[in-house]
Amino acid sequence: MNAPIAANAAIATTGLTKRFGDFTAVDDVTLEVPEGAVMGLLGPNGAGKTTLIRMLLGLLTPSAGGGRVLGHDLLTESEAIRRKAGYMSQRFSLYDDLTVDENLTFYGRVYGLKRGPLRERIDELLAWSGLEHMRRAPAGQVGGGLRQRLAFACAILHRPPLLLLDEPTSGVDPVSRRKFWDLIYGLSDTGTTVLVTTHYMDEAEYCDRLGMILAGRLVAHGTPAELRAVHAGGGSLDRVFINLAGRPLSPSPAPQ
Repeated sequence: MNAPIAANAAIATTGLTKRFGDFTAVDDVTLEVPEGAVMGLLGPNGAGKTTLIRMLLGLLTPSAGGGRVLGHDLLTESEAIRRKAGYMSQRFSLYDDLTVDENLTFYGRVYGLKRGPLRERIDELLAWSGLEHMRRAPAGQVGGGLRQRLAFACAILHRPPLLLLDEPTSGVDPVSRRKFWDLIYGLSDTGTTVLVTTHYMDEAEYCDRLGMILAGRLVAHGTPAELRAVHAGGGSLDRVFINLAGRPLSPSPAPQ
C-alpha cells in the first residue's frame, strides 16, 4: 500500500506493523519525518525502535501497513532505499582486523564509489572526524568514541540524503556523545535527514522532533517542547516518559 506523503517528507508510514508469531514488535506506527529534520525515536530497550528502522531500510518485511522512504515504496523498492540511505547499527558493523582506512575503503566500494573519488572522500572524512592519526590502526584497537566516529564515517561515505542511526551512542562516554551530536547537527545543516533512536533523555532534547515508542506503539510525537507541554505540564522529558509509560495503551487493531 502507498501511504499518503507530504511533499517534503523523507519518511512517511501508515499503520506500519511487524509481528513475529504472536508477538507484535511494531504496532500500527504512522510516522512522518520532514526532509532535513533530526527526528528522534525515544523509548526503552525492547520498545521496537530497531525493528522499525529495519523495516524502513527494507531489511524486514512489514506484516501490515506500508509507506515511502525517499520517495520509494517500502514494500517494492527496498533496494533503492538501501542504496540511498546511510545506516549505523548499534554494534557499529566494523571489521576489527581491517585498519581504519581499509574499513572506509571496503564500505566505499560496497556503495559503488570509484577509486579516485573514494580516496578523496576518505581523506575528507578522516580529517572531518579527527581520525587521520588512526588511519593505519586496526579498527579493533580504536577506542569507544573514535570507533563510533569511524562507524559514522562509514555510514555517510556516499553522502546519503537520509541517515538512520540505531542507538549510536550506547555505551559511549558523555563527552563523546556530545561530540557525536555535533556531527549530526553538521549533517542536518547541509540538508541530510536524520532518524536516530535513543533511550537517553538528554539526547532527545537535541532533536527537532521526537516520537515516543512504548511496547511497539508510537504513543506521542511532536517537538520536545510540545511533548513537555502536553504530557508533563511543561516539565522534563523524563516526566513525559514516566507519564506516558504509566498510561494504559489502547487495544491494538485486529490483524487483517
